[in-house]
Amino acid sequence: MNIILGGTGRVGSATAQALLKRGEPVTIVTRDATRASALKRDGARIVEANIRDASALRDVFRSGRRAFLLNPPAAPSTDTDIEERANVAGILEALNDSGLEKVVAASTYGAIPGERCGDLTVLHEFEERLRAQPIPAAINRGAYYMSNWDSMLDGVRAQGVLTSFLPADLAIPMVAPADLGEAAAQRLISAVGDLELRHVEGPERYSAQDVADAFAQAVNRKVNVDIIPLANWKESFIRLGFSELAANSYACMTRTVVDEPAKPENPVRGTTTLQAYVGSLVDDRDR
Repeated sequence: MNIILGGTGRVGSATAQALLKRGEPVTIVTRDATRASALKRDGARIVEANIRDASALRDVFRSGRRAFLLNPPAAPSTDTDIEERANVAGILEALNDSGLEKVVAASTYGAIPGERCGDLTVLHEFEERLRAQPIPAAINRGAYYMSNWDSMLDGVRAQGVLTSFLPADLAIPMVAPADLGEAAAQRLISAVGDLELRHVEGPERYSAQDVADAFAQAVNRKVNVDIIPLANWKESFIRLGFSELAANSYACMTRTVVDEPAKPENPVRGTTTLQAYVGSLVDDRDR
């Protein structure tokens, strides 16, 4: 049995689907079982559990042999660093005496030691703590999610504008959730000793201008890129509903992506192009 944390999110559900297509048994861990109805129809077992309830989560882990570990994002209105580190602590505690033979963890490109720089620092801590515990742990670092652009669709359609924190011409690694799920599934069923750090991205590297062009093609209208100046980043995050602490953290993470974009030499490359991803997004919204 494969245990999937965050199984109703984009990457977790993609991992579950990739396993189910292979005939592998899957248990989805979620806080709301109603969100997992499609996965249940596809054959997954659904368990409601809070990842901070270490005892309950350990019981779920004991029903399986391998687990996909994803630290779900905290609500941006909170102190996201504190909340997400509490998630890490709960997951790590639940692994104790769980009997799992291997775990696969989702991390991020550019993970760095430190604090208050969003996923870059929280997930680096997650990686280090996983390496320090006895269960063999494989880590997949994912590139910038193509799904981060999903919320731009309404603005693109209404005004023909794509708002971006990233420079229009900065090409960075991006990846579709489906490709992250496929990569995670492959590692869940591979040998226990398959533990090297891997980077996962799409078939090419893309810029905000490429994203605008992909939307333009999908919605059949001209789309311009509106770049948010660095001086306005924190204020922009706050207007989007972020707490001041979360806004500072996300601004730090965004600045690091812009100033020091991670570009590993030999990543695992998925097959989903940006154009295909955006086209599918638009088609799904139109149904």
